Amino acid sequence: MNTGLWVTGAMALSFVVGMMVQSARGSAADAPQRATGIGGVFFKAKEPAKLGAWYRDHLGVALEAAGEGPNAMQYGVFHWREKDHSETVGGTVFSIFPAGTKYFGAGDSSFMINFRVANLERLLAQLKAEGVTVEAKVEDEPNGRFGWVMDPEGHRVELWEPKGE
Repeated sequence: MNTGLWVTGAMALSFVVGMMVQSARGSAADAPQRATGIGGVFFKAKEPAKLGAWYRDHLGVALEAAGEGPNAMQYGVFHWREKDHSETVGGTVFSIFPAGTKYFGAGDSSFMINFRVANLERLLAQLKAEGVTVEAKVEDEPNGRFGWVMDPEGHRVELWEPKGE
């Protein structure tokens, strides 16, 4: 087979397959919503500032204090680019909360995971229909919208729809 003809055929096939994939993505609007990635990992510490210094000094995690004193929450963001949209920058938060925080819900869990989602309202409605415990409040913040659910063992799970997604 002629190489030029083979290359032309391969390019045409690639185009057709690409169009089929794009078409399938377009019809995925009705597909069930799920998490698209991890937005953050949060955990409690007896001395957040001291533990934050340990992560800075030993692992090079660029943490900042969200306040003053040894009990101030410490946080840092790992920035990355999306696989299929390299122009889109995302971030995963690493945060150390004070041991007495109520942000993780009423339970005694020492950690909380934040998942990125594409459509918070649809996902919360879907989860509620699936029998998941969904908190009634949704918060609008400068960096996106937040909602919460509880897993079967009582861990509060934060769902985050970043601005612009």
